[in-house]
Amino acid sequence: MYNQKTIIMKTRSLFANGLTALLLFSSLGLWAQGQPAIQYFRNYDKRGINVFETTKTDTIPYDGLKIRFGAGFTQGYQSLNHSNGLATPQLYEMGGGFPLAQANFNIDVQLYDGVSLNLVSYMSSHHHNEFWVKGGYLQIDKVGFMKSEFFDKLWKNLTLKVGHMEVNYGDAHFRRSDGGHTLWNPWIENNIMDAFTTEIGAELYWKKDGLFVMGGYTDGEIQGNVAAPSTPAGAKRAPSFYGKVGFDKQLKENLRVRLTGSVVTTSSSASNTLFGGDRAGSNYQYVMENAPVTLTGNAFSGRFNPGFRDNLTAFVINPFVKFSGLEVFGTFESASGLSSLENGEGVTAYSKEPDRIATQTAIEALYRFGKTEQFYVGARYITVAATIAEGYSATVRGTRTDVTIDRTSIGAGWFITPSILLKGEYVTQNYGGFLATGANNRFYNGKFDGFVIQGAISF
Repeated sequence: MYNQKTIIMKTRSLFANGLTALLLFSSLGLWAQGQPAIQYFRNYDKRGINVFETTKTDTIPYDGLKIRFGAGFTQGYQSLNHSNGLATPQLYEMGGGFPLAQANFNIDVQLYDGVSLNLVSYMSSHHHNEFWVKGGYLQIDKVGFMKSEFFDKLWKNLTLKVGHMEVNYGDAHFRRSDGGHTLWNPWIENNIMDAFTTEIGAELYWKKDGLFVMGGYTDGEIQGNVAAPSTPAGAKRAPSFYGKVGFDKQLKENLRVRLTGSVVTTSSSASNTLFGGDRAGSNYQYVMENAPVTLTGNAFSGRFNPGFRDNLTAFVINPFVKFSGLEVFGTFESASGLSSLENGEGVTAYSKEPDRIATQTAIEALYRFGKTEQFYVGARYITVAATIAEGYSATVRGTRTDVTIDRTSIGAGWFITPSILLKGEYVTQNYGGFLATGANNRFYNGKFDGFVIQGAISF
C-alpha cells in the first residue's frame, strides 16, 4: 500500500509530466502556425486528403535548408460488443471506454532544391509501448546538385524515393490510419486485409500529364536483415519487386478521376509482412480476442492476415472518383502465397502445397459538404474470402479451410479546423466458415458491432 508521502510524490510527478506535455504540445501548436513550406510535400492536415503520389508541379521556390516538425494525435472512445457460436465462449469482456491515446512525431527537411527527407516516429501506439522510428526516406525530384543539363532534362518527369518507407502497393495505404495520424482516414479502421508494410528499398517514378509508372525494389523484409540461411532447404531470402501504373486527372472543375493497378511479388522471405506490417495497431481494440489480452499481444483486432509469410504475389486495382462533394473509392484485390512450412522448408513428412488465395473487395462512398467540405457522411462495405492454413508443423500436415469476413460501416465527420477532425462510425463485422476447433475457433460464427468515436489532430 502507498503511504501519504508516496501519494504526494506521485501526484507531483503526474502534475509535472502533464504540465511538461501541455507545454510541449502548445509549443508544437505555435510552431505549426509558422511551419516552413517544403517542396513536393503532402500536408498532414486536411489539405493532404485525397493526395496520393506527390506531383511534379513545382510551386515552392528553394531558398535554403528548412526543417518542418509535425505531429499526429488520436484519442478514441469505443462501445463494441462481440460474440461467437462456441458453447463456452472465452472472449474478452468489453465495455465502453477509451483506448490508449496514440501519437506520431514527424520531421520533414528540405535538404536541397528538389531534395527532401521524411522521418516518422511513433510516440505512443497500440502495439509498441516505446518511442521508436517507423521509417524515413529521401525523395529526389530535381538533380541540380549534379550540375548537368542532360540530367536536369532527364529528371523533368522522374521522382526517386530511397529509404525505409511505405511500399507503394495500391492506394488504400494513402487513406489509412497510421498510429496517431488518423486524420486522412474518413473511417475509424483500415481495410480488413490491411495492405501496408515498411521495407528498405527504392522506388522510381515517371510522371506526366496525369499518367505515371512506378517500379520498386526492396529487401522483402520489414526490417534490415543480412542473414542468408542455407538450412532448411529453400529458406533463402529474396527481394520484393513491385510496380504501379495509374491515371489521375482533374477532367473538369468538379470531376476528378483516378485509376491505378499495382502488383508485388516475393519468391521467398523470412517474414513477409505485406498484410501484417503495421506495427502501430488496430483502432478496434480487443474485438474477437480471447481473454486475457494485452495491448502488444492483441494489437491487430478486427483485421485478417492470410499468412503468406514466405512467398507472395498480390494484385490490386483502385478506382477513385470525386464529383463535386461525392467521393467513391474502391479496392479489388487478389493475393496468393504460402507460409514456409506449406512451402516445404524444413519439412520431410509431406511435399510442398499449392498456393492459397485470398481476395478482398472494398467500396466506400462519401459525401463532403459545407463551405470548405468540412463535413462528410458515408458508408463502406468490405468483404474478404480466403483459404486459411492451421496446424502445420515440420512433421504434420495441417488443414485448410475456406472462410469469409464482411464489414459494414456508416460514418460521419467534422473538420473543426483543417488540423482537427471529430469522426465516428457504427460498424458491424461478421465471420463465416471458421471451425469450432483449432487456433481460430474464436471466430466461429463470430460477430462484433457497435460504435467508435475519435478525435484526431494532425499538423
